[in-house]
Amino acid sequence: MISWPRILLFGDSITQFAFEANGWGATLANKLVRRFDVLNRGLSGYNTRWAKLILPKLITKSSGSETTAAVTIFFGANDSALKEENPQQHVPLDEYADNLRSMIKYLQSVDIAPDRIILITPPPLHEPSWEKQCFIKGYKLNRLNAIAGEYAKACIRVGQDCGTEVLDLWTLMQDGGQDYTVYLSDGLHLSDKGNEFLESKLWPILEKKLGSFTLTLPFILPYWMDVDNKNPEASLFPNITEK
Repeated sequence: MISWPRILLFGDSITQFAFEANGWGATLANKLVRRFDVLNRGLSGYNTRWAKLILPKLITKSSGSETTAAVTIFFGANDSALKEENPQQHVPLDEYADNLRSMIKYLQSVDIAPDRIILITPPPLHEPSWEKQCFIKGYKLNRLNAIAGEYAKACIRVGQDCGTEVLDLWTLMQDGGQDYTVYLSDGLHLSDKGNEFLESKLWPILEKKLGSFTLTLPFILPYWMDVDNKNPEASLFPNITEK
């Protein structure tokens, strides 16, 4: 079997939608094509309480940990939902932090070091826009930007405690008082510009993480002009010798 080293994107809907047109995950996959597999394991609506139970089903020592070059963990937008308005998705702040730690600890147990893990905080929330979406579905406003910010801070603290890098999307999108609404399509999920922003901030971090795997690696399998037509097998699989 020919295997590619892989990058696992694990998160909620913002990760699930990352492979849509102009999505941040699709852009990463395009940059890394024929060098790394970028796997989307986004689960719309999910929180860390459920995610920590699922992660061991995605990576084990015998199925993927050796070839996993990096993992992004991107939860919090659902955990930070208001308990009184959305008890199904809400996870208390302390439990959210503990769940992130639990996922990092599990990855370490299958030999994925903290320096190969990237935590991503929830993005900011634009309450008027999200309130409209809630109203359409017959709900009251069920999230607040200030609360999302508390979960972002908790995510940062976990990263500091566990030695993992953190992409603080909540702060970066609001830096300098800029109009962060351009990064959001409905007040919560990312617009095209938001996807572009996230990818532009994640790529330098990921590039650094992949240093040991090196982005200067040649494509897996040779360039088509380099295939020997008279003896294709030898040029396709130069490291396989006949017994």
